[in-house]
Amino acid sequence: MSIALVALGSNLPDPEGDPTSNLKRALMEMASEGLVIRSVSRFFETPCFPAGAGPDYVNAAVSVGSSLDPRGILEALHRVEARMGRTRDTRWGMRTLDLDLIAVGDAVLPDAETVQSWMDLPAEEQKLRAPDALVLPHPRLADRAFVLTPLADIAPDWRHPLSGLSVREMLAALPDADRREVRAI
Repeated sequence: MSIALVALGSNLPDPEGDPTSNLKRALMEMASEGLVIRSVSRFFETPCFPAGAGPDYVNAAVSVGSSLDPRGILEALHRVEARMGRTRDTRWGMRTLDLDLIAVGDAVLPDAETVQSWMDLPAEEQKLRAPDALVLPHPRLADRAFVLTPLADIAPDWRHPLSGLSVREMLAALPDADRREVRAI
């Protein structure tokens, strides 16, 4: 069984609840997909990313066990998002639910060169381009306090297979202002 790290986010209500309720329901939906919930972070309020794009988010992270391969885990996460009303109209747009597959063990997919190229992509290009294949670990992981802070609750010692940095070290490397914006609720 592989262990996957998943980031959860919501900044829009759906007919069944507010963003916090959406994340709680997403955990149940993930379990219905055969993803075994191993640990769940606290929930955090975070500014919308990118700034000004909508209401603030509620973010969390979860560790799941699964016999699925990484693509199968991603497909299960996409099914959960779809059942909860997620649409993919705008990159980095507002959403009822966002489930990002951050890592599966120490897998590097599709290869180290591709992952590094996405990690090095300039911010302006990130807004315009999305990978057409699964990239693991998530290429923006080390840049985002709203991902690293919840991950630090459940997997502070997980190490990025390319940089060698732990979640705790990546979080500490972010600007203080970014870390202060992520508040436990």
